Amino acid sequence: MSGTRLPEPIDRLDLRITSTLARIGVPILRVALGVVFLWFGVLKFFPGVSPAETLAARTIEQLTFGAIRPNVSLPVLAAWESLIGVGLILNVWMRGILLLLAIQMLGTFTPLILFPTETFSVWPFVPTLEGQYIIKNIVLIGAAMVVGATVRGGRLVPEPP
Repeated sequence: MSGTRLPEPIDRLDLRITSTLARIGVPILRVALGVVFLWFGVLKFFPGVSPAETLAARTIEQLTFGAIRPNVSLPVLAAWESLIGVGLILNVWMRGILLLLAIQMLGTFTPLILFPTETFSVWPFVPTLEGQYIIKNIVLIGAAMVVGATVRGGRLVPEPP
């Protein structure tokens, strides 16, 4: 900590807490991110259950100029998101899983451009519920970046060297 030092007992406790957070923070973040992807992915396997399925299907259909219909795109998207979730939870194939996540995230923002009247009540400042659902993905991207920073063995440390 820069500036004034903490009293010794508080400093020791602070070091224990920050050391624990440094040790478990990224794995917990990785699993939490995986749970979100798995949960949202599994919902898309069941027609009419995911609140995002209609917008996702319409987006994919428009991006492919009608070549990929919802009966194909939704199961593929469901499997894609579920695979990302399982990979994150099990901590396997991280580079590939994070690549799939990055590609998927690019697609999630396109409705903001393709369907602005559905994603904003006042463009570009007041998102609708659908717009908020999309914009929250910025947090998922940040979490994925932190997880990605550890694929070569990187880790958090409680204090700078």
